[in-house]
Amino acid sequence: MKIAGFEWDSGNWPKCGKHGVSREEIEQVLLGEPAVLPDPCPDESRMRAIGKTQAGRYVFLVFMLRENDGLIKLRPISARYMHKKEISHYESQI
Repeated sequence: MKIAGFEWDSGNWPKCGKHGVSREEIEQVLLGEPAVLPDPCPDESRMRAIGKTQAGRYVFLVFMLRENDGLIKLRPISARYMHKKEISHYESQI
């Protein structure tokens, strides 16, 4: 599957940015090699991702794939930096 970019707007950016994670960091994580799992949200087909920014900060994301005009884009839903306990658990699993 080829990703054509990101879908940012006034609906998703404020929710993603409220925890201090920048758009650039979110895009770095999603374009890198994050661990991706399905999200249990019953209303939409969402995914969860855990990964590191280029600066080495761990980020937890929820996102979805959206198709528009035949192009698939990543639409971040929410993002936050991970807590130390979460990082330790994640690192013990890889």
